[in-house]
Amino acid sequence: MLSNPVKSRFDRYLLDRLATSIIVCIAATSSLIGHHQAHSAEPPRGPNIIFILADDLGYGDIGSYGQQRIKTSNLDRLAAAGMRFTDCYAGSTVCAPSRCALMTGLHSGHGRIRGNGEVPLSATDVTIAKILKQAGYVTGIFGKWGLGEAETTGVPNAQGFDEWFGYLNQKHAHNYYPDFLWHNRERQPIAGNVVVNNVARERAVYSQDLFVQHAIDFLDRHQRDRFFLYLPFTSPHANNEAGQQGMEIPTDEPYSHESWPAAQKNHAAMITRLDRDVGSILDRLHELQLDQQTIVFFSSDNGPHKEGGADPKFFDSAGPLRGHKRDLYEGGIRVPMIVRWPGNVAAGSTNDHAWAFWDVLPTLAELAGAKPAAGIDGISVVPTLLGADAAGREQPRHEFLYWEFHERGFKQAVRAGSWKAIRFGLKGPIELYDLDKDLGETTDVGKDHPGVVAKLTNMLDTARTESADWPVRENDAPQR
Repeated sequence: MLSNPVKSRFDRYLLDRLATSIIVCIAATSSLIGHHQAHSAEPPRGPNIIFILADDLGYGDIGSYGQQRIKTSNLDRLAAAGMRFTDCYAGSTVCAPSRCALMTGLHSGHGRIRGNGEVPLSATDVTIAKILKQAGYVTGIFGKWGLGEAETTGVPNAQGFDEWFGYLNQKHAHNYYPDFLWHNRERQPIAGNVVVNNVARERAVYSQDLFVQHAIDFLDRHQRDRFFLYLPFTSPHANNEAGQQGMEIPTDEPYSHESWPAAQKNHAAMITRLDRDVGSILDRLHELQLDQQTIVFFSSDNGPHKEGGADPKFFDSAGPLRGHKRDLYEGGIRVPMIVRWPGNVAAGSTNDHAWAFWDVLPTLAELAGAKPAAGIDGISVVPTLLGADAAGREQPRHEFLYWEFHERGFKQAVRAGSWKAIRFGLKGPIELYDLDKDLGETTDVGKDHPGVVAKLTNMLDTARTESADWPVRENDAPQR
């Protein structure tokens, strides 16, 4: 039971929706005088939910997180109207396991998908979309999935999504000018794009433009429904198969006249185009008068990449953080997270609560008035988003946050309070950092804090379960 209902923003929202339902019910009952049955009032409803996910966007790639040269005016206005998190973490340091954590509420030591590969979600996995669909939401996804190939149990339509358009496979998603995309369970040809070895030789249609069109159409068609719209855009990921020309973009405007290398102009243009597309979604919500009824999340699936000719140091894409994509240093896993819900989430606020993608599922479930799946790793952050008074309780905190990574040898990381440990190999050496004093992870202080190392080592040893799809050998240690 939520406490102090008069002062609660969330309760006021639900009461407003309930009042609307009661008015509708009274009108319907009046029109049915003389009939033996009358319709009951619709139960109070949670907000519409939009989750926008960038691909390889760094912590420092947008203005509200310190970017100086790349223009991100729409994301900056999103932050000005909502809550900007400084300590939010992706599910992993690469695509598929990060998205698995987001969808299932399980960190990479428990999730079904722990690396980039073709392991699909199972029919028994419980996703955000399944929970929200059962709660009465219309569910749509447009963009990049990465959690199951065609004809498997992992396709979006088998995982709770009513509508789906985009790339199933993360390698296919490298190419921004594909000759086909998936529309629900069917391949849809894209006229004018001619592809050889995953690189377009003739370019007519930019895939992200299609995702935005589908998203706006979804909003138009479902403006009177309660909806969950998931937009896992592909920008600014590189087309790895295109080598140094992998930053694919129709134009490098507004950076055409900069003296930067071509790849950096294209990289910046991809981020600004992503920002433009986020603005299109926000503008459509406003035009449909859905701002007050819709909570919007924006984040990235991992840290900035060093592919396709892009250099994360050129724009200081990781900001003050060390590392980038495929690292378990902060630059590989700490990501921007902005949440806006007018009248409910404090506008222009900054929050340092430490949370991660596996917390998204229980958060969205609570907002929707649904129950999350049992046995997940996530904790709802609704008390942080709405305030403890509105949520009726203080924000619970994780004892620790955990990651593991299976490419180029096995690595693990854990954050407990301000302490961060990284282990290279199942029984390998451990680095220890105090993030309060050393955000850039420049100085390993493990020798000075053996008790902390022992405590975090125990967390690393016990946080995971074995996976037949992602086996770990004791000598599977990467180079540091």
